[in-house]
Amino acid sequence: MRLLLTSAGVRNDSIRDALVGLLGRPVSACDALCIPTALYGHPAVGPGTNARDFITGRSDHMTGLGWRSVGVLELTALPSIDAERWVPKVREADVLLVSGGDALYLHHWMRESGLADLLPELTRTVYVGMSAGSMVLTPRIGQFFVEWTPPAGDDATLGVVDFSIFPHLDHPMLPYNTLAAAERWADDIDGPAYAIDDETALVVGDGVEVVSEGHWRLLGA
Repeated sequence: MRLLLTSAGVRNDSIRDALVGLLGRPVSACDALCIPTALYGHPAVGPGTNARDFITGRSDHMTGLGWRSVGVLELTALPSIDAERWVPKVREADVLLVSGGDALYLHHWMRESGLADLLPELTRTVYVGMSAGSMVLTPRIGQFFVEWTPPAGDDATLGVVDFSIFPHLDHPMLPYNTLAAAERWADDIDGPAYAIDDETALVVGDGVEVVSEGHWRLLGA
């Protein structure tokens, strides 16, 4: 996969240019699948209007970018249907748009649904994560971000990348997401980590490229 890991979606021209570069063609020529599952697990987000806005593009930083088509892949439903009904749709999609919410809840359902096992095979697919949708690809999220408790009881996630992510740095509605808090979080993570604001994204290929019209910090490296 080609990865675009964001804090709050494709919010500025620099991140959009990075997305188009990963796609290799205009957004309007690409088919997307959106994954809203993480929204349901976070107590501050939950099901309801946030899931509706993400799916319909009313929060326009992911599904509302002008895709040729947008479908919905709800991970909690997948264990109850045959794989041949959904796996081909994932393989055919140009891009996966993965919402924010609760990263551990998302991790659980990525495993339970079988999507986690499929991800390594999607070599031509672009993965765009937003907040928890980005964090789920890291090795750990850190106790700072634990809300929903998984069966395993720890904060481990997929480990597709070798760094962790502290999103929404200095967000005005999240007064506890300060750089000082991120530094303390990074000490607990015990590995490289990026603290990124909502105007920043990480492009992951052979290495990591930071694309930003805001501010960010590499921690613990």
